[in-house]
Amino acid sequence: MKKKSTIMLIIFLLIIAFTIHHIYTTTSLINRIQTFIPFDTNHSEIIRNGPNDKKVIALTFDDGPHPRFTPQILDLLKKYDAKATFFVLGKHVALYPDVVKREVLEGHEIGNHTFTHIDVKQTPKKKIQEEFEKTQDEIFSVAGIHPKLLRPPFGFCNKTVINIASEKNYKIILWSAHQDSNDWRNPGIGVIIKKTLSEVGNGDIVLFHDYVEGPSHTLEALKVILPTLKEKGYEFVTISELLEHASIDEEIRKNN
Repeated sequence: MKKKSTIMLIIFLLIIAFTIHHIYTTTSLINRIQTFIPFDTNHSEIIRNGPNDKKVIALTFDDGPHPRFTPQILDLLKKYDAKATFFVLGKHVALYPDVVKREVLEGHEIGNHTFTHIDVKQTPKKKIQEEFEKTQDEIFSVAGIHPKLLRPPFGFCNKTVINIASEKNYKIILWSAHQDSNDWRNPGIGVIIKKTLSEVGNGDIVLFHDYVEGPSHTLEALKVILPTLKEKGYEFVTISELLEHASIDEEIRKNN
């Protein structure tokens, strides 16, 4: 009888422990979901577009540098006098520092994309800070600059990332909702070209990737995209240059 009572007590305690764990886990998940900011939500601290009154476009490349793809892209950008912004991973900066140096020397802009491509929705603030800061340190050691542009991996953004950016005076840069090339999926050269050109507009921020696992369709797509847009009168600018256009326009409006 005593043995049976002990077993029942153990079962009862296990049920209580499981219930508490379930409540805690569910609450934690709900909190994460509540603080996640959907991509299409308007938020003053998140930049997705530039001014639409000038024929300027900001090409951006994530996850690099890549030892082969990035130099090939840089060659092509140089050919068409195009400037771009590279949101780099700290771990790749450490592996391929000369590529980052070249990006800077050729007038392109560098942004911070974390060190290991973390999911900020599942990561505590301290770890997110460490990822950004470690990448900043790596970029500075290689190129002597402290980027002021952040792009959280996957385009995921929450209040924690916004607070970190605010504390360090960083700008959070995503991309225009209609300008995700999905090139990392290797959907085909024609698909990337059509996706980019069919919906292009003034002030767009276009998302590409210069680092992908396996073959990349991005370079071949850019061989069509760059001359086509150039013929249409578009200028390719860095993110900071795009934002300068916005600041100038705002100043003109104030003075008129």
